[in-house]
Amino acid sequence: MPTTLESGGTYASFAALFHQKSDSRYTKAGYVISETPNPTIYGSVYEGTVSGDTIKVTITDLAPGTDYHVRAFMNEYKGNVIYSQDFVFTTGEGTLEEQLANYRGPKYPDYYVELSGWSSRDQWNLANVHDPSVMMANDGYFYMYQTDASYGNAHVEGGHFHGRRSKDLINWEYLGGTMPALPEWVVPKLNEIREGMGLPTANPDVNTFGYWAPSVVKVKDDLYRMYYSIVVPGLIDGDNSWGERAFIGMMENTNPANNDGWEDKGYVITNSSDKGLDFHVSPTDWANCYYKFNAIDPSVIITESGEHWMIYGSWNCGIAAVKLDPATGKVAAELGNCWGTDAEIANYGKLIATRQMGNRWQASEGPEVIYRDGYYYLFLAYDGLDVPYNTRVARSRNIDGPYLDMNGTNITEVGGDAYPIVTHPYRFNNSPGWVGFSHCTVFNDGEGNWFYASQARFPANYNGNEFSNALMMGHVRSIVWTKEGWPLVMPERYGNVPQLAIAEEELIGNWELIDLSYAYAVMKESANMTLTADHKVSGGSWDGADWNFDATNGILTVGETELYLKRECDWENADRRATIVFAGIKGTTYWGKKSI
Repeated sequence: MPTTLESGGTYASFAALFHQKSDSRYTKAGYVISETPNPTIYGSVYEGTVSGDTIKVTITDLAPGTDYHVRAFMNEYKGNVIYSQDFVFTTGEGTLEEQLANYRGPKYPDYYVELSGWSSRDQWNLANVHDPSVMMANDGYFYMYQTDASYGNAHVEGGHFHGRRSKDLINWEYLGGTMPALPEWVVPKLNEIREGMGLPTANPDVNTFGYWAPSVVKVKDDLYRMYYSIVVPGLIDGDNSWGERAFIGMMENTNPANNDGWEDKGYVITNSSDKGLDFHVSPTDWANCYYKFNAIDPSVIITESGEHWMIYGSWNCGIAAVKLDPATGKVAAELGNCWGTDAEIANYGKLIATRQMGNRWQASEGPEVIYRDGYYYLFLAYDGLDVPYNTRVARSRNIDGPYLDMNGTNITEVGGDAYPIVTHPYRFNNSPGWVGFSHCTVFNDGEGNWFYASQARFPANYNGNEFSNALMMGHVRSIVWTKEGWPLVMPERYGNVPQLAIAEEELIGNWELIDLSYAYAVMKESANMTLTADHKVSGGSWDGADWNFDATNGILTVGETELYLKRECDWENADRRATIVFAGIKGTTYWGKKSI
């Protein structure tokens, strides 16, 4: 078996003893190497030097921090190839320069049709992700849970609220469903409410319930809670009545590594109506929607003072905030009937975000709330989930508002569309582009690094596939914060690119620029521009502008627009090599990347 004599980030020297039979001759000896077990001479071959009974070789151009399989070999004259046992070694970490020069991005496919089935779930990685929630657990893993959705409905084989986990945010291990079947409390609770409303008992088909948008939170080292949405099928009272309700429930676990350890704790909240029992509203009469708040899409946060709050809601009148009891995880106040006057249902939550005050039906959902540097940030998903989905953000000093956007729009007390745009359908060159790009989770790694994750979809009819828009890929992206404290999601997905300091001369050359100003259901296309050596911009919407670079803070300024730089993986490049990207806000959001 080979032994390692010396190794570094990009090279290694090996030696192996061999015993040649007296009646044989060899024609060639050396080493074969691969990232997969038992390499052969039909792969990468390095001829060695033979001294006595030892074969030696030095192999260069290796990738830092990589596991390699090595075997010594000898070609017998007019005979077989003889191999040593497989030997595994790992190159050193190497310098940042070496790491960057040898960087190759993740290898999993985005167009995952061939891997979409249930039998391939161990290869999904971030395929079939929808409405994710991510938290970092005490064991150092990031755990992700999601809506029941997948290409071809492959997930139905494995329960509900599927989980996966990762140590590096790139390679995700599929864990399976956390809930085997509809919780026993759901139908009795539904009929308890229906009885109070004077309605007959309902017996909905348990196979037609929806399981949507969980939110997972670490309460303490040995207590984790997952809040989930269950949507009841059908109408309240037959034709010419509004749709049935949804419930938010909660599960607990002491260790998320035990995916079967989630114990259901029951009912938390349901839809509430300020219209009393006036539910005979046509299910298509959106302007007169029966419910004030829709009990889906929970986002749970523990505030700096230790209070527990749940932000929830979808379409209807907007987004609500309700205080929870830390001990039980349930709503702190006595809820009472979920129908009545506005005052009678006050304990079901306070309105904190609306696109239009008084509008009973608005395209806003998927709230996500985090706390950073004195502000609570409220991320929202706008518009339909298939193509136009886009992400906005507003912030407040208080968990229950008022939330203001970067222009000062008070989306709590006045209403309006929030800016900046955080994500939007887009396309770089050499890519089909991404649409339906929202409903996010925002989290940090405990070391000050923040990340955004959501699904993004392929455009319709890509590659001749009429169902391509149902391909949902999980996107994890780095967040950079502006000087004013607004989040910028990077225009390329996170790929653990070595963050070698960016030099000004690297910026000279060709770039792609995307103006992410809002356009409903439009995939924003990139335009070409060039940063010239004389600090001018050629081409694109900034043609003729000056540019300069603040190397200390990693900020490229074009005209008056500050663009925050980062090294990321170029996912549109065939080899997924590293490039430089930027994001910035000046009236609208801009994304860009250096062409390689």
